[in-house]
Amino acid sequence: MTENYAAFIPEVWSQKLNGMLRKNCVMPQWVSGNDDGHIKNHADTVNIISPASVAVATVSSSAITYNELSPTEQDLVIDQKKFFAFKINDIAQAQANQSIMEAHLQNAKNAIEEVQDSYLLGLHTNVAAANIIGGTTPVSLDKSTIYSNFVNLALKLKNSNALTDNQKPWVVINPTIESYLLQSTEFISAYNVADETLREGAIGRIAGMDVLVSTNLTAVDDKYYVMAGTNEAITFASQLTKIETLRDKDSFADLVRGLYLYGAKTIKPTALAKIVFAEPEA
Repeated sequence: MTENYAAFIPEVWSQKLNGMLRKNCVMPQWVSGNDDGHIKNHADTVNIISPASVAVATVSSSAITYNELSPTEQDLVIDQKKFFAFKINDIAQAQANQSIMEAHLQNAKNAIEEVQDSYLLGLHTNVAAANIIGGTTPVSLDKSTIYSNFVNLALKLKNSNALTDNQKPWVVINPTIESYLLQSTEFISAYNVADETLREGAIGRIAGMDVLVSTNLTAVDDKYYVMAGTNEAITFASQLTKIETLRDKDSFADLVRGLYLYGAKTIKPTALAKIVFAEPEA
């Protein structure tokens, strides 16, 4: 028996798509999630509490002094909203099956991932000034020196004390940077990482950082950005809040539309670092 679109209940679409976004995206691996299940409307606020630092003192004959801890509170505003909308005519409904329905979910997921990646990678502008390499004069791309630049990038994170509490650093590059990196003899590709586990989507590890490739880290004014960090740097919250179906009054078709809300905040700029590259002139 053929299952048509009429059996594809909007609530089920929403649950499945939210599940796919959480489980299969590369993006959530390099940011921290925060209570996205409570997002209902645009401009909702998610409260983020960061623990206070704890001081260590020398033991003496005097009484122990207790420090008052003051955790830092910040608000993450869900200020981004996107939608998708498409039409399914009655002939398509009659011929549709479950695999077609799942394919539409997959395509919606892919489109949302593109939006997420572009938005999050744009936060490279929040990198602490001390953690930027090539900010004044871009670093020239060269396969013989690219490895040392990535070592210096990892050093920026270490010197800013970002690699604490077993934080696993990552670095995101675009295909152009990847083409130079793959020609570097020092680069350790995925199959040479011994028994260490790479996060999903990583092509290998360099200077202790998992290397992820994204076409959404695009060049700006002929400058290429490489973004590195830990999961403590950015907090991201998102939710597909609604999927609904309507009958098209102007044709024999059903209308399907979905609303996706999200937002992010750079919580710890010192847990981010970047290199600004430029290709050598011909």
